[in-house]
Amino acid sequence: MADKLQFSLVSPEAELFSGAVDQVDVPGSEGDFGVFAEHAPFMAAIRTGAITVFDEDKETQYMIQGGFADVTPDGLTILAESCTPMSDIDAGWLTDEIAKTEADLEATEGDAKLDIAQNLDGLRQLAESL
Repeated sequence: MADKLQFSLVSPEAELFSGAVDQVDVPGSEGDFGVFAEHAPFMAAIRTGAITVFDEDKETQYMIQGGFADVTPDGLTILAESCTPMSDIDAGWLTDEIAKTEADLEATEGDAKLDIAQNLDGLRQLAESL
């Protein structure tokens, strides 16, 4: 049996996932990255996008908006600001979220504008994948 990665996905509302998996792909703020068992330790900020969890022949996706990924010798822990299973996301909700974020972008100045623009970009990419 191949080595498994211990993975935990936690949002403020609940622990969404905890278990051993083959791989997790994460939308990092500096670029997407994949984590396998025995990965080198690091910490990264997460941007809006989809986390993909691979286990055996099964793929599960979660929409994430912000947070941190912490890779340690014990596994991967993601602390999400907001996270929802992609199966719970519908196009109408995503369209509304994009409109709200566009309005926020117009009303914001300074460094905060970059964060909102990155969030908007991630939402648009998710909408294209639905």
